[in-house]
Amino acid sequence: MAISGNPKKFARDIGEGFFTLSTATLRQYAPADLKVILTNLGIVARELRGEQIPLEDVLALKAKNMKLSRLNQADMIIRAHCKKLRIPL
Repeated sequence: MAISGNPKKFARDIGEGFFTLSTATLRQYAPADLKVILTNLGIVARELRGEQIPLEDVLALKAKNMKLSRLNQADMIIRAHCKKLRIPL
């Protein structure tokens, strides 16, 4: 199944917590789609790390760190899934 819509928006939704990845949900994607998702996860994480948030805004810092955590977790899940199925990235 191909990625429906914009892959960068899909990666942002993962960071926001609207969509979670698991091995069951990754089965529907082709290897090329997994590469595109992985690339866009990296792009969104890089943009998120570049945001400057004042240190006094604790809630915004917490939200930023949660988004980064979700993106890193999705990255690890995709890489583990590809390693298990011997899909080259």
